[in-house]
Amino acid sequence: MKLTLVVLAAGLGSRYGGLKQMDGVGPSGETIIDYSIYDAARAGFGKVVFIIRRDIEADFREVFLKKLSGRIAVDYVFQDLTDLPGGFRCPPDRIKPWGTAHAVLSAAPKVREPFAVINADDYYGRGGFQAVADFLRGGDGSRYAVVGYGLRGTLSEHGSVARGVCEVDASGYLSGIIERSQIENTSAGIFYRHADGRSTVLPEDTVVSMNFWGFRPGFFDLTRREFEHYLRENIHNPKAEMFIPLVVNALIKSGEATVKVLPTRDQWFGVTYKEDRPRVMAELEKLVAAGAYPRSLWA
Repeated sequence: MKLTLVVLAAGLGSRYGGLKQMDGVGPSGETIIDYSIYDAARAGFGKVVFIIRRDIEADFREVFLKKLSGRIAVDYVFQDLTDLPGGFRCPPDRIKPWGTAHAVLSAAPKVREPFAVINADDYYGRGGFQAVADFLRGGDGSRYAVVGYGLRGTLSEHGSVARGVCEVDASGYLSGIIERSQIENTSAGIFYRHADGRSTVLPEDTVVSMNFWGFRPGFFDLTRREFEHYLRENIHNPKAEMFIPLVVNALIKSGEATVKVLPTRDQWFGVTYKEDRPRVMAELEKLVAAGAYPRSLWA
């Protein structure tokens, strides 16, 4: 079965201070996305669709299209503020992107097969791609999947992070997911900060989502419907964003979908902050030295 990898690469990277999607961190200048595509191809994915902004198209083409030619089918789409469903019109003062659910909808014209969704700036590990590929080759159209990571292994030493905290039932299915935007690792433990300033402890083995999902094409229609509901209430809020977990929660609640949590022992790492870069480079060097990847990924 043909599978597609959808890469969310339109983020602004405000905390990182630049286009982290294109930052060379591997031994031969590879980006984190390169390793994700390499792992996805080994797991049987045959196509990758990048979701980007129009203003980075030239840089994107220069960095990715040439080196991936002949190795995997590549396409890309733009996440555009004005591309809204249901006849909605984007407010003229809107600057902030509409969120990851809107980004995924941008890929709908290019995807007709089961697909995975990942972030551009996260290293996920080979095992997660194999688990999602195996899942998507089985099951039925209403079942989706999310790769679950242990919270402690997903934190940054250089500031707070946002994570999707997963509620997992006894059968290993997602019963809910809550976005926590201010999670910090302190000497007293791991806490997330509420909007009112209160802090709540999170166990270090809490299962979290790093936005690594397995979906089927029917997800697009359901997402479009949920996004239209969201716009009716939030279109004039300049900070409103519709995230994938909001769609997933709605589908779980309505009984229209089940979401299998796929645990992985792979080590996650990423570049939320510029200061994370040396660690990412060191971790990739270790993986290369251990034989997990060739020193020059696309040679």
